[in-house]
Amino acid sequence: MSKKLRINGHSHLLPYPEQIPDFMREKGIFWVDPERKNMLQKDWSRPVTDSSFFLDEKLEWMDKYKIDHAVILNLSQLYGNGLRLEEMKQALRFQNDFNAKVQHDHPSKFTSGFVVHPGFVRGALWEIERCVKVLGMKLLCLPTHYMDTIGTWRCIFDEENEPIFELASELNLAVEIHPYDGEKFIKLQNTSWRFHLIWMLAQCADAYHFLTLNGYAQKYPGMRICFAHGGQLAQMNLGRRIQGFDGRPDLFEGKTHPRKSVGHPNIFFDTLVHDTGSLELLVKNQGAKQVLMGLDDPYPLGEMDSEKQSSYPGKILDLAMDRDIITQDDYDGMWDEHVVRWLFGDNEAAKKEFYDRVTGK
Repeated sequence: MSKKLRINGHSHLLPYPEQIPDFMREKGIFWVDPERKNMLQKDWSRPVTDSSFFLDEKLEWMDKYKIDHAVILNLSQLYGNGLRLEEMKQALRFQNDFNAKVQHDHPSKFTSGFVVHPGFVRGALWEIERCVKVLGMKLLCLPTHYMDTIGTWRCIFDEENEPIFELASELNLAVEIHPYDGEKFIKLQNTSWRFHLIWMLAQCADAYHFLTLNGYAQKYPGMRICFAHGGQLAQMNLGRRIQGFDGRPDLFEGKTHPRKSVGHPNIFFDTLVHDTGSLELLVKNQGAKQVLMGLDDPYPLGEMDSEKQSSYPGKILDLAMDRDIITQDDYDGMWDEHVVRWLFGDNEAAKKEFYDRVTGK
């Protein structure tokens, strides 16, 4: 196809308050107030900072900024950590059914992801099968860390989750890795937004560490993984990880060398790194072809239209072009082909179906 699309590979969407089942509020799991001003959980709330958290307003926002298509991830508040088993299953199923309906009702505008809880592997496998084969979704959303059945926090790429990755590879799924819940297992007081500004980036680096050490990109070639927020600290400490692996081989017996995953064609990173210096490091480390557009809208840490933040959707790639960090081909690819390659890999029929769906052919 000749016209390059603008595809946002990292977006979020809230249900309208009336779409959220009563049990979600009654159990304190998650809800939005009737005035659409706050999203809430038991003992937690945060403001709805932009109207484009909601579907109709999201479509208007996309039209305003000429965004042709958006990849809708799960809500971080609905990873299900700390919930009772039945509550967790109901909450995640609601999230997945909601996302599936958005994709079904607006196929030219949205590709939606679904979420499972790795702490219950058998249930996770069942839900993956349901979401793929019944709901028609092909993007699995996973947290960097989760709480297991005995209350221990674990990394998503710990070996007990291999059945999930085996099925994801078999089903040729795209996988999104996103940080959250750091304040629940990092024993620091949550002041000055430290878990969003600092520790989320460390969570991505930790997950990337174990993905590479366990050699999962090589072991499960059918799945393609994207790290949110550029996997940012994973880029800065790459050399330290390599030196540590070489300097203390006794600690890494049977593990895969970190170098083998650098620039791997099935490992992607989005562009939400906030400054061109970080983007340049990401491109130099992993290669431009492994970087895709991710706005993380409509959160205030995403690329939103903000005079106070001197920001607008897509600004970082525009600046990178102006500063000769990326080429025009890189720019076009990050907005288009790289997102599609993450979603569909080498499946040319699926890519064609996607482009036809988005362009209305």
